[in-house]
Amino acid sequence: MNKYIELMNEIEMQIASGSIRGGQRLPSIRELSARHQCSSSTVIRAYAELEKRHLVYTIPQSGYYAVLKKAESRQQSVGTEAVLDFSSASPDPELFPYLDFQHCLNKAIDIYRNRLFVYGTPQGLPSLLPVLSRHLADTQVFAKPEEIVITSGVQQALAILTAMPFPTNRSTVLVEQPTYHMMIRLLETMNIQASGITRTENGIDLDELEKLFRVGDIKLFYTIPRFHNPLGTSYDENTKKAIASLARKYDVYIVEDDYLVDLETGTKSDPIHAYSSSHVIYLKSYSKILFPGLRIGVAVLPQELMDMFCRYKNLSDIDSSMVSQAALEIYIQNGLFSRRKHKIANTYHNRLLRLNAALDQYNNSAYVWHARVSSGVHTHLRLRESAAIPDLLNRLSKQKIILKTSNDGFLTGFTKQPIIKLSVTRTEEALIEEGIQTIFAEIRKTRF
Repeated sequence: MNKYIELMNEIEMQIASGSIRGGQRLPSIRELSARHQCSSSTVIRAYAELEKRHLVYTIPQSGYYAVLKKAESRQQSVGTEAVLDFSSASPDPELFPYLDFQHCLNKAIDIYRNRLFVYGTPQGLPSLLPVLSRHLADTQVFAKPEEIVITSGVQQALAILTAMPFPTNRSTVLVEQPTYHMMIRLLETMNIQASGITRTENGIDLDELEKLFRVGDIKLFYTIPRFHNPLGTSYDENTKKAIASLARKYDVYIVEDDYLVDLETGTKSDPIHAYSSSHVIYLKSYSKILFPGLRIGVAVLPQELMDMFCRYKNLSDIDSSMVSQAALEIYIQNGLFSRRKHKIANTYHNRLLRLNAALDQYNNSAYVWHARVSSGVHTHLRLRESAAIPDLLNRLSKQKIILKTSNDGFLTGFTKQPIIKLSVTRTEEALIEEGIQTIFAEIRKTRF
C-alpha cells in the first residue's frame, strides 16, 4: 500500500471516529512527515486526496482543517409534530458553511487587523473590489472595481436607490406585480410614488412597459428577471434584450435584482446588465448563497450614479462590515465559494426536480395551474380564485404543512392574483412528494 494512502486512511478513520472534530486544525505537513518518516510531498498528496473527498479543506498560510460532518438528518414526517415549510425563503441552516467561514473570519482578522477596526470607505474594502470584479464576470457582469459598491445586503441598496435623486429628475418607481415583499414595504413605508405592471409565469406585456416608460415619469424599474420572487420563473433572452432596449430608448434605469444568480444551472442565461450596462443597476446578494447574517450585497452602478449613491450610503452606515468583507474576500480567493456554490446549487436543484415531479403527478385539478421551473428554489400555484385560499391554508397548517400567498407582494390598490408560493429551501427532499400529495388532497376538498 502506498504511504499516502496509509496517511489518508488514518486521518479518515480519526475523523469518522470523532477523535478529529469538524473544524479542528490538522497536523502540519512537516509534523506528519516527521511522524510517519515520509516526504512532505507524500503528506501533501494525502491531504490533496482528502480535500477532493471533501473531508478536509485548506486555508493558505493557516493549514488544513477537518470538514464538519453533516448533522444527523432531522427526523420529520408529514402529519407529526414536525413542520413541512413550503413558505420560507430563508436558506436551509443545514447547508450553512459555519466552520469554513469562521476560519475565513479568523484569517481576515489576522491579515487585515490594521484596517478592520477603523472606518472604511462607502464603496467597500479596496482589496475586495477587484476580486468581485473578476467574480461578477463569471456571470457575464463586466464591471470595473470603480463601478462596484458593497452594501449591507441588497435591501440597503434598494433603500438608497429609491430615496436618492436620479439625473432624469423623475420620481416614480415601477415594480412588477407581484414582487419582493420587502420592496413593497419599503416603497409604502417611505411614501415613495410607485406604480405596477403585471407579471405572470409568461412574463410582462412589453407594449405596456413601453407605454409606462414613455408617459409614466418612471425613475427606475425594479425587476427580478431570474427566479422571480414569488413566482420562481425567469425572463427569456428576448424579453431581457427588449427591456434593455426600452431602457436606453426612454432613458429609464433598470434595477436588476439577481439575488439567486449563483443557483443558475443553465449554460446560457445572461443578465439584463449584459445588454445595457449604461442603464442597468445590477444587484447581487452574497447572503443568499452563504447565510443571511453575512449582510453583504453588491451594486454595480453606471458612473453618473456613483457619487450620489455613495453619498447616501455614507449617511446610512458610513461603511458596510469590514470584517465580513475581508472574510468574503478570503472565502472567494481560496476557492471555497466555488465549492459552496456547486454544493448548494445541486442540493436545491435536486429538491426542485422532486417538487416538479410531484406537481406533475398530483396536480389533477382543473382549478390549479403550476409553473415548472428548472433552477432556483421556488415555483408557484395559480388558483382560479382566491376566496377559498385562507381556509385551504388553515386546514393544511393543522397538518403541519405551511404555505403562503403572494398577497404581500402587491402594491395597495393593485389587484391581487390568487397565487401560492412553493419554496424548497427549508424542505427535506424525501418529504416533498408526500407534502404535495397532501396539498392536492386538500385542494380537491375545497370549493372554488
